[in-house]
Amino acid sequence: MRTIDDLGALAGTTVLVRSDLNVPLDGTRITDDGRIRASVPTIDRLRSAGARVVVCAHLGRPKGTVDPAYSLAPVAQRLGELLGTAVAFASDTVGDSARSTVAGLQDGQVALLENLRFDPRETSKDEAERGAFADQLAAFADAYVSDGFGVVHRKQASVYDVPQRLPHAAGGLVLAE
Repeated sequence: MRTIDDLGALAGTTVLVRSDLNVPLDGTRITDDGRIRASVPTIDRLRSAGARVVVCAHLGRPKGTVDPAYSLAPVAQRLGELLGTAVAFASDTVGDSARSTVAGLQDGQVALLENLRFDPRETSKDEAERGAFADQLAAFADAYVSDGFGVVHRKQASVYDVPQRLPHAAGGLVLAE
């Protein structure tokens, strides 16, 4: 299994990180931030290496439609608090907001894309649909880090297809398991 060290020098590169940020919410209040806390060491390591970090994740089961109840916006805020730096939040996954948010990152900065499962292609059984979504996600980055242990077994665009398109490695959470 490849590690982050195997990706080489990361300064000036963009790394897409698939995290497990599926936290319980009471409205927009996070009731248990354990999964966010668990993602911080990998994100911090990439930031310290000078990478531009683009985090992607899902929250709940919105069934391929945009549902504000499953927005990752509260997670972006909490992640920023834990990292001690602002986390840019893209209000979509691969659209205009995501493209401009990722393009605006400087070395060592972090962005979080909106809930991957708002796009039905993330969980599609159709390989072409899933692949098209993976192509769009992979276009944001130079490398991929799998750090969402709770989803590594899923055949989803951000978990299965993106690593086939980019140099990839396991993050700290996946390695620990």
